[in-house]
Amino acid sequence: MALIRRGDLTITEFCFTVGFSSLGSFSTRFSELVGLSPTRYRDGVAAGEHRLPTIVVKIALRPVRNREVPSS
Repeated sequence: MALIRRGDLTITEFCFTVGFSSLGSFSTRFSELVGLSPTRYRDGVAAGEHRLPTIVVKIALRPVRNREVPSS
């Protein structure tokens, strides 16, 4: 879902990127899990219908303190 939200891959490219060898199998599985076909989900994202939950956005954008960064 995150890769589809990025919008830089076609559904077919996305299917192969995540490891499926069949677009039909991918579409069926995606529809079972998400409740929408990959194309309908992508179109909904473009229209602003499928936004990330606020808690996910907050966690992803939270500043990282220096002590949380692993030393190399």
